[in-house]
Amino acid sequence: MNVVKVASTNSERIRSCGVTRQKSAYLLDLAQHFQDGKLETHSWNRLDDEQVITDVTQVKGVGRWTAEMFLIFHLLRPDVLPLGDIGIQKAMRLHFNDGDPMSEDAMTARAEPWRPWRSVAVWYLWRSLDPQPVDY
Repeated sequence: MNVVKVASTNSERIRSCGVTRQKSAYLLDLAQHFQDGKLETHSWNRLDDEQVITDVTQVKGVGRWTAEMFLIFHLLRPDVLPLGDIGIQKAMRLHFNDGDPMSEDAMTARAEPWRPWRSVAVWYLWRSLDPQPVDY
């Protein structure tokens, strides 16, 4: 389904696909942002990570974590450290702090040597929590 079709549908139709009422509203808002040209998609490759985060979080339902996942998995940005990600928090406390919680400052300091490839480190941290082989 393309953006125009999503923007022109209704919440009930989206909900019939198993999406919650709230998420269907978010999807409609996202589609409307694309349709209206409110998202600067053509400039994302020229913007730094924080600028892209600012751009995409103007969409209802898109917060910092979602924007960071977008940077990692869609824009393939190499140096994203999603400190709000519960998996990263868990992996860092298990591997670097004897199981005790770490502050964002402590996690940032620990990840500093990983620059400019923190996204790669994040992938390894996620995998460390689920060591079962994954067939991509």
